[in-house]
Amino acid sequence: MTLDPAEFGKVGLLLGGRAAERDISLKSGAAVGAALRRLGVDVHDIDPGPDVLEVLRAGHFDRAFIILHGRGGEDGQIQGALESIGMPYTGSGVLGSAIGMDKYRTKLLWAGAGVPTADFVLLRGEADLAAAEQLGFPLMIKPSQEGSSIGMAKVDGAAALAEAWRAAAEYDRTVLAERWLPGAEYTCAILGGQALPLIRLETPNSFYDYEAKYFSNTTRYHCPCGLSALRESELQMLCLRAFDAVGASGWGRVDFMLDEQGDPRLLEVNTVPGMTDHSLVPMAAKAAGIDFDMLCQRILATSLGEQTR
Repeated sequence: MTLDPAEFGKVGLLLGGRAAERDISLKSGAAVGAALRRLGVDVHDIDPGPDVLEVLRAGHFDRAFIILHGRGGEDGQIQGALESIGMPYTGSGVLGSAIGMDKYRTKLLWAGAGVPTADFVLLRGEADLAAAEQLGFPLMIKPSQEGSSIGMAKVDGAAALAEAWRAAAEYDRTVLAERWLPGAEYTCAILGGQALPLIRLETPNSFYDYEAKYFSNTTRYHCPCGLSALRESELQMLCLRAFDAVGASGWGRVDFMLDEQGDPRLLEVNTVPGMTDHSLVPMAAKAAGIDFDMLCQRILATSLGEQTR
């Protein structure tokens, strides 16, 4: 798919923001902006503040490319703001963004839709720690509404559980305790309703944490992922179903792991995934024959026309 750059008009690239993932958003935005400029798109960087709508209106922008990770950019807030001024934007709408950002509500929705996910307990306070212990150690502790593995920890006992819960609660008042999954970790990038080749992640760290995601040179990315073509296709279809179930659209990523029996347990949806040199969506796109510049153009194209939001 090749589009005339003029078809996009003047594009505001929303990057940075005020969330915990600001630094990653700035890196993603720099890469996306460079790619769009190579394609001849009239794109302008905007680090949004409280006056972002005024900036967009005063600048006579035609659409927005959202590359804001985390709160304010990936949770439906900026999407709703842009809809209030009638400005088209990339990716998921308000509903899909809001649900996808909230791991707890995503898991509740998946459970109701019959999508397999890891057993979990919601930790609203210290009184819930005993229920989490009933899942059995080890456990994964994670803030419900953070990304990039921020605030996450693997724990092996009651004392570590309490400490990890307090640390995660600094990021979010709702924290999940999730049963540890011993199998391989995979990710499925989704672009325009198509599931891209799966990537299997391998790290010497205890899990695929912030350092492993963005800075480590020891993290290994396997694509092809090592599964049979039939099994990979089955898992891709499952991820597409999970993505659609939360109302996500346009582009994104679904992460999952395998349990002791080798069955998939879905972890989360990312509606504005990273686009850095260590990021997974560009890797999957490359394996599908889509270079980075074309990937950015196809993501920008999700802002064209009517979308199911």
